[in-house]
Amino acid sequence: MPVVPPEMPVIEIASPGGGEQLRPATRPVPIPAEGEVLIRVIAAGVNRPDIMQRQGFYAPPAGASDIPGLEVAGEIVAVGAKVSGLAIRDRVTALLAGGGYAGYAVAAAELCLPIPNGFSMLEAAALPETVFTVWTNLFERGGCKAGDTVLVHGGTSGIGTIAIQLATALGARVFATAGGHDKARACERFGAVRGIDYRAEDFVDVIQRETAGNGADVILDMVSGSYVARNMAAAAMFGRIVSIAALGGVRAQIDMSVIMHKRLTLTGSTLRSRPLAQKVAIAEAVRHSVWPLLSAGRVRPVIHATFPLAAAAAAHELMETSTHIGKIMLSVS
Repeated sequence: MPVVPPEMPVIEIASPGGGEQLRPATRPVPIPAEGEVLIRVIAAGVNRPDIMQRQGFYAPPAGASDIPGLEVAGEIVAVGAKVSGLAIRDRVTALLAGGGYAGYAVAAAELCLPIPNGFSMLEAAALPETVFTVWTNLFERGGCKAGDTVLVHGGTSGIGTIAIQLATALGARVFATAGGHDKARACERFGAVRGIDYRAEDFVDVIQRETAGNGADVILDMVSGSYVARNMAAAAMFGRIVSIAALGGVRAQIDMSVIMHKRLTLTGSTLRSRPLAQKVAIAEAVRHSVWPLLSAGRVRPVIHATFPLAAAAAAHELMETSTHIGKIMLSVS
């Protein structure tokens, strides 16, 4: 049996603010409750919601750990009551509601997935928050299917790099925006037919030109704000616009006649606060539809940089520069 120490290293948020508020600390190792497992964390992903939580804008759901971190990979070292299908020493990656920036983390057993064939623990830890978000928004809410024209904003983010690959693997024609010529070309390496440098090009003009005026069937947007009206202009008839973040602001002014004329759907979602049953349903869909693509090597996370757990503040600072391409990760043990 693995020996579990009484305490573990963690990264705490001392108070809302900048990266300097992320501080190494020591806490008791959590005990898995009914339906949960305890994972010895080997790697953890860094995501925009972690930054929002650190800034004081994204509080953990009731009952969740106040430690940041929404995705990990590691080895199960303890199993709570009424857990089936998982055992001590199983290697898993897991979606969390919090607690990932730590030596150990508890996870709902039903939100644990096996490490895909050929994946390192670091690569596996880059998957849950990203893949769950892309699947539920681009495919379930956005209805993305083979033959669709898709526009992904933030194409070189962790979300964007997976969205491009997954939509392409499933038969869509993908366009993606990114800041700068090099990033736009990176989107093309990930499978986009055209990367759009939003600093030098108008994505609405490019989409309309490249689609002979038809527009994009599905748009995955993490900007919101002024992009909402522009997304509507870029959308096809019956287009679906799915918002997953509001980096450009939470308010938008739109022309309702465009929605009515094009029969558009404007929707969006968050993941962290969803009930467990909804997350479990997403996990099963991901296991069925995405995990085979990962194991076959058709979709793979892009790792930009890895920091030790104690340097989580530096990881956040890098993410806030938006100079990265792909995921930023923490190596824990």
